[in-house]
Amino acid sequence: MSRDTVVAKRYAKALYSAAVDKGITLEVEEQLRAVVEVLHYDQEVKRFIIAPRISESDKLNVLRTVLQDKVSPTVMNTVELLVERGRTDIFAELLETYIKIEGDALGIGDATVYSTYALSPEEQASVAAEFGQLVKRTIRVKNVVDESLLGGLKVLIGDTLYDGSLSGKLERLEKSFNVK
Repeated sequence: MSRDTVVAKRYAKALYSAAVDKGITLEVEEQLRAVVEVLHYDQEVKRFIIAPRISESDKLNVLRTVLQDKVSPTVMNTVELLVERGRTDIFAELLETYIKIEGDALGIGDATVYSTYALSPEEQASVAAEFGQLVKRTIRVKNVVDESLLGGLKVLIGDTLYDGSLSGKLERLEKSFNVK
């Protein structure tokens, strides 16, 4: 386990504990997701945050202005702490770890469902119900369209892949013919 993973886990546990105390665990997840989206994936903001010539106080002032009224004091305190300590590189891992801790505590699992077309809300609910029974959790579905599947679904929950796609079945069939 890398040092960043250990540090992210420590911050995620503390953030989750603070969120539980205030009764805002799911809100913190949404807010943290929005912060990560901006700080980790927006290249202009990312360059600003890691720029060595810009003072911490200037970075924090900009972040406070941008995030004001958009995140709770709990999330803002975490953002400020990570910026002050030069740990802005762990935001994505912090979010991932927070979601895992939250999911374990609340019995929630996230599933990425790959399909050849965008699933309707009813289809997503059906997949969530079926796989929720299988893994004994409430499942939140994120649908990803992947036309290379030809048909069927691939469902990724944690690090387990359930492959019911037509392309996956054809691939397994081909391998079975090649066994000698």
